[in-house]
Parts: sequence; structure tokens; C-alpha cells
Amino acid sequence: MFRKGPLPELLSPAGSFEALIAAVNAGADAVYFGGKQLNARAFARNFDDDEIARAAVYCHLHGAKAYVTLNVLLSERELGSAVKRAGELRELGVDALIVADAGLISRIREIYPDLPIHASTQASAHSTEGCDLLAGLGAKRVVLARELPLSEIGSVTKNAIPETEVFLHGALCVCHSGQCLFSSLVGGRSGNRGACAQPCRLPYDGKERLSLRDLCLAPHIPELIASGVSSLKIEGRMKSPGYVFGVTSVYRRLLDEKRAATASEIAELERIFSRGGFTDGYFTGKTGPSMLGVRSAVDKANSREANDAAIPPIPVRAELSCTVRPGEPAKLTLAAAGRSVTVEGDTPEEAKSSPLEKDALAGRLAKLGGTFFSSDPAEIKIDLAPGLNLSPGAVNRLRRDAVAEWEAGERRAPIPYTESKTDRPFPETPLLSVFCRTAEQLDAIRDLLPAGYETFLPLWEEIGAAVPSGVSFPAVIFDGEREEVVKTAKAARERGIGLALIHNVGQIELARSLGFTPIGSQRLNITNRKAAAALSRAGLSDAILSPELPLPAAAAVGGRIFAYGHIPLMLTERCFIRENFGCKNCSQAVFTDRTGAKFPLLREYPHRNQILNGVPTYLGDKRAELDAAGLVRPYLYFSVEPPTEARRILSKFLSGEPLDEAVRRAPRSF
Repeated sequence: MFRKGPLPELLSPAGSFEALIAAVNAGADAVYFGGKQLNARAFARNFDDDEIARAAVYCHLHGAKAYVTLNVLLSERELGSAVKRAGELRELGVDALIVADAGLISRIREIYPDLPIHASTQASAHSTEGCDLLAGLGAKRVVLARELPLSEIGSVTKNAIPETEVFLHGALCVCHSGQCLFSSLVGGRSGNRGACAQPCRLPYDGKERLSLRDLCLAPHIPELIASGVSSLKIEGRMKSPGYVFGVTSVYRRLLDEKRAATASEIAELERIFSRGGFTDGYFTGKTGPSMLGVRSAVDKANSREANDAAIPPIPVRAELSCTVRPGEPAKLTLAAAGRSVTVEGDTPEEAKSSPLEKDALAGRLAKLGGTFFSSDPAEIKIDLAPGLNLSPGAVNRLRRDAVAEWEAGERRAPIPYTESKTDRPFPETPLLSVFCRTAEQLDAIRDLLPAGYETFLPLWEEIGAAVPSGVSFPAVIFDGEREEVVKTAKAARERGIGLALIHNVGQIELARSLGFTPIGSQRLNITNRKAAAALSRAGLSDAILSPELPLPAAAAVGGRIFAYGHIPLMLTERCFIRENFGCKNCSQAVFTDRTGAKFPLLREYPHRNQILNGVPTYLGDKRAELDAAGLVRPYLYFSVEPPTEARRILSKFLSGEPLDEAVRRAPRSF
């Protein structure tokens, strides 16, 4: 949706209240921040409820908006608490919530329809259809994937139902957001739960092959304005107030003047924070090794110099008028930011010696230190009858009550929370499903497959002797790639293939429109029944649950479970295979970390990469435990295994035998 105003919103980060003050003072149109729980920056200082309420007040006094993040995946037992939390944040007066979990988006929309929802970049929206589905769940705005070039940003913004938001500046994930399991499955700290350990910043084969420079689109402000996006977002909730103030100030100037940054302004941004310079590779479509960068000693020294300044709040001038008359409670009206309140205090007494003077009363009322207001005593309107007295304490209470009343007006009236039970929406009959990356793998295992199985091959894979039940769509399909994908998918459908393994919410309707029955892969990040039900209503017939779920949590949701395979840890827009190994070695590319652990790389359409866990997950010898939990729909994922190896593993899985090699089990916690 093209924005309605002449300029996009400038949205700045705040990991602390001081950073929020800095963002607003620097000219941000909106600020986003997290509470003490359920946000994707668990290690930022974050905000307690009093700070959230004060943050909303400070933002609104200065004409800015306050957005709070609830952008983590939620288990079945957590969802109800998260919905209640959304209601509490609504009451505190925030302007919108940034949400990643499909179940939480749909539930907030049901209970709190007046609370705008922005679908987080963790929702992995990279197409018009993906944005439209999220809008159908309840999102007013969608934060687009950072990997989109300008042409794709323009296409989605022009054609999609919701508003669009794009990242403007700051740290970049090398993996498509919402698709990274590296920190979770290898390090035990989930990026989808706000605890990413940043394995992408570590060396592989002795070099920082995955560490990207920070994004900087300061040279592209005119193109971004012309694209029609509604919001431009600065990343940095782990950064200092000085960083937030400095970066926001530069972009405020550029947007107001509708121009690209000069060389000196780029240098200013580099001085504030840099990883050996910046990149605009995704935005321009010029991806490659030039996007890589690490923090040098000079970078760090410059940042310390730039980020140490304290930034105090800027008070807003309040208009005060006070009436003190005999026999009536004293009244004080406070007007600011287009809204006024009137409060009553004590009734004045007849003065016995020294009556209250106008100047003294005005002086006491003007003592607004510690609040976000200021007032000039000479400008306060005083209607004071002669011969009266009002104690200093009574005047102070009157002033405090007026401030509190104005701030309370920023809050919303509560809406009662209502429980909603959801049945498990996916089928529960036993089923084995198998993905094979090659036709040779499928041909090698087909005679072992029991009755009631489903098999999948990649959409572009040549079919061998065994025709699969379904095709696997590409993990990412930009708007500009849709036509080629549709053409190939139609050919598969004409061969009688009826299932489509889909990897993004935008592919649900695409698959259905082509006559396929869509089955969701683990990339949909389904971790609770509400998410499953919401996507089921949108047309999804079944799904593989997130491999981050422990088995009891998966059993509470119901669906297919990842029971064997080298789980994809990252999905990258860049082709690291071509950059590091050459196209001739496409099937043999492996990254090795400092411990000697190996991570195979596979090509994904058209030249994206998957980075796989070198240790496969295996639950074949846990079949009794799975059956007892009702997890009777195992999914096996064959990727780098030779055909004979795939056959051996399937045979052991079916007989319930353990594997001889090292394997990974289901997580113990989420």
C-alpha cells in the first residue's frame, strides 16, 4: 500500500528509556522498544510498565508514536499470557505492537481490534502474497525482508494490501529473518526467542565469511521516498543513546530535505558505528564479498567517542490556568499537545495574616521538574480571589494531579480477556513424509516406503523412476520470480502431482491457485495451535512444526515433526558457494567452524544458499515415545546423503533402530 503522506515515517530504536529520549529529540516520527519479556532483543535493558507508559507520554507530547515489540515465537502454553500482555500494553497507551507469531497476530486482532499490529520482519514477508496473507491475519503493516532490492520493495508496496516498512540502517542478519536456527540448534540460544548468540560473526575456515557490514541506505533516500513505503526503520535496540541520536539526526535531515547523503554525512554515520564501512548490496541487487565486514579497533574507538554524550528530555511547554475562589475547590487546567485536563484540589481557607499572592502561586505551579512539561510563571493564568490561602502542599498536589491526569489520558480503557480453545487443526492419522533432494535418493528408497506415505522433490528436480506425491516450492519467491515458478509448477501439476511443500505464508494461496494442496514446511515456524489454526483457515492443509519445539510442546500443537535430517540452519540471499568454493564445487561446499564442526552448504533457487547442520536430527529410535505423545506424522529430510545412505537411514528409522553416527535429538526446552 502506497503511503498517504509526502514522507515515510522515520522509525528509531530504543533499548532503554534514555535511547527513547534520544530518538524523539533527534526527530524520530516513531520509536520501537521492548518490554521485559517476549521481545527479540532479550539482552537489551528494555522497559518496565511504568517506563512504557512514560515512553508513550513522551512520544505523544512530541508528536511521535510508540511501538512495542512482541516479536518472538510462542509455545502453546505461552500464547494466552502473550495475548494478555498485548492487552496490558494496549492499556498503557502504545500505538502499535510489532508481532512475529501468526497465532498471536490473529488472536490480538480478535480481542483488541483497535490495537494496530505490525508484522515483524521475523514473519519473513518478501512478496505481495505474503503481505496480503499477514494482512488477512490482522496486520496493518508488514516489515519487509531486508533482502529485497528496490524493484521488489516497489512491487510489493504498490500491490500489497497492508502498509510496508523497510530497514534503513543498522546491523544485518546474513540469514533471511525468521529463518535462522543456527544459534538455536547449535548454541542453544534461539534467535526466534530473542537470544541470538550471533554465530554469523564467528570465523569459518579461519575467516569471517558470514559477517555482514551494517546496512546504510542514506545514499538512496529519494528512491525510498518514491517507492511509497510507509516507514523507514533504523535497527539498533542494543545501541547507545548517542548512536540513536546521531543516526536518527542524519536521516531526519535527509528525509526533510528529500535528498541523498553527502560523503561527509556517510562519514559521520561511519564514525557513529561501522563494521569496516557500510553495504547497500541487497537494496541495489549487487550482492557479493564486498558486503562482508568486521569491527576494527578504529571503528570501536570512533564509536566510543561518538556515543558518550548524555541526552536529557526536552520538556513541552504546558499552558496552565488556575482558579482559586472562596468556598470552592481550587482548579487547575493543564493543556499540552492539543489536549487539556482540569483537576480539583483543596478548598482555600481565609488568610489569617499573609494571603496567597498570584506570583507565589504561579511560581509553585511552574515547578514541573521531573515531568515532561515546563511552564513560565509569567504565562500562567491565575484567577485568585483576594484574602485566601492555599498551602504549598495543596498547590503541589494540584500540580501533580494535573500532570497525572493528563498522562492518564494517554491510556486506553481495558477490554476483558477471553479464553479461546482451539482444537488441533491438522490431521492426526499416521503418516510418513519424506523429502528427497534428488530423484536418485527417491528411487533408492521407494520400495522401502510403507503404505500411507508422501514424498517430495524440489520443483526443479528431474523426476526419475519414482514420481513424488508433491513438489517442494523454492524457500523464497520474490514477486519478480513468481512467473518462472508458476510456469514450472504448472508443468508439475499437469503431470498429476497434487501436493506442494511450501515454505512461506505467501505460498499458501499461490499453491492453491495452481491446484495444489499446500503442506507447510518447518520454515513457517508454527509453534502453537492458534498459528496452526490461522494458517489452516488461510488454506494450509497440514504442516511440519518448528524443530525448535520440544516433543511435549509439539504434541500440544499437533502436526508433522522433523524426525530425521540435517536441519537447514540458515537461508542466505547470497551465494556463498560461488563466492568461496566456485560453482564447480556446488555439491561439496562445507564451512568449518573453530571447533571443527562442519556445516554443508546447498544451492537454493535461484542462487540462494542453505547452510545445514552438520549433525543430523534423528528420532527413529524414539518411535514409542513419539507414538505415545500422538506424534505419528514423522517427516524425513534427505539432503546431502548419497542414495545408498538414504536407504540405510530409512531402513533403520522404520525398524526403530538407532544410528551409529552422532545425532541430534529434539530440544529439551523452548
